Amino acid sequence: MTDTIGMVLIAIGLSFDVLGCVGLVRLPDVYNRLQASTKCVTLGTCSILLGVFLMSGGFTSMGFKALLAIVFLVLTSPVAAHAVSRGAHRSGVKLWEGSVVDMYAADRAREESQDPAKAGRNEP
Repeated sequence: MTDTIGMVLIAIGLSFDVLGCVGLVRLPDVYNRLQASTKCVTLGTCSILLGVFLMSGGFTSMGFKALLAIVFLVLTSPVAAHAVSRGAHRSGVKLWEGSVVDMYAADRAREESQDPAKAGRNEP
């Protein structure tokens, strides 16, 4: 029974990973691509690792490594995507012309209008 659940989780994870790869190829700008890859690949890889955990027999050495990798992915992947996205925005990478709103630019403009000393500096 746990092997069947493990195989289903691995299949779900693979499908999420494939959708993340398709998003990397098909979406128009770096911000949309980051969103697709981060969410899909994090969910997909965590599902695959959870399936490996179940198929390895639970709390074995391989199971602990799979759980540790899940924790590492959940903690680091969104933070890394946010850092890459913020760095791209601060370096001037333009949004797709179909984008509706740029909240980061609005927040930055409001912050600079409230504190003129920060205007012209590139500090967070």
